Amino acid sequence: KSILMNILLTGHKGFIGSNLLQVLSNDTSIDKIYTIDKKDGQDLLDCKLDHDVDLVIHLAGLSGVRDSLDRPNEYWKNNVMAGLRLFTTFQNKRIIYASSSTAVEPDKNPYALSKKTLEKLAPFNSVGLRFTTVYGPNARESMLIPMICNGAVKYINTNHSRDFIHVQDVCDAIKVVMQKPIKGVIDIGTGKSHKLLDIMGRFNINGFDKKIGGDTERLDNKADISVLRQFEWKPKIDLEDYLMKKLYPLAEMTIGDQR
Repeated sequence: KSILMNILLTGHKGFIGSNLLQVLSNDTSIDKIYTIDKKDGQDLLDCKLDHDVDLVIHLAGLSGVRDSLDRPNEYWKNNVMAGLRLFTTFQNKRIIYASSSTAVEPDKNPYALSKKTLEKLAPFNSVGLRFTTVYGPNARESMLIPMICNGAVKYINTNHSRDFIHVQDVCDAIKVVMQKPIKGVIDIGTGKSHKLLDIMGRFNINGFDKKIGGDTERLDNKADISVLRQFEWKPKIDLEDYLMKKLYPLAEMTIGDQR
């Protein structure tokens, strides 16, 4: 019988964290899950970090490229300084932490720089997860997939492609990382990118402005998922199937048959 694990999960009230907490709560190999979240009044910059745990999963922090351009200092404080405090305190434990696909080009925006810096500061026994574009339950309303589902798309960057991964697949990938001897930094995505304009065309969505994305964002964030594939992981939820069910719930059967 395996020894039960104690875990510290930061950011459990955020998008990925809230979904992961649900998954981990049903895991019989875990004894106790300690949580830290700013929404509970616990700031990683000064809260108590005296937890007796075997594993730290660090998902807390600020995300979003455009927001980081307006608030660079807050991104540095909440992502780099808070992360460094956690890394220092738990340097002898295994740490799985949220990075971002933006970290590939850290010179483009403060968010990318904060994530790349975090990767450089991370202890040897850690795994940085470079998430691509995550969607699904609890996603921010301002993200593209929720906006498509809510009919609220104002503009599309015509030169951008994105690797969209469902949060359920992200949680499955994190569980693989928890169980396997992976270290360093790995991509978490589907390994397939979609041109944003193609998605709009596929679902006959109109009425949005077309812009050329500026140089603060990556043109394409397609993941290299070769590390996860070695451990038999692959994404299960397809973006087009997901959008079809959301946008055309009643027509799903007939449209699905015609494809």
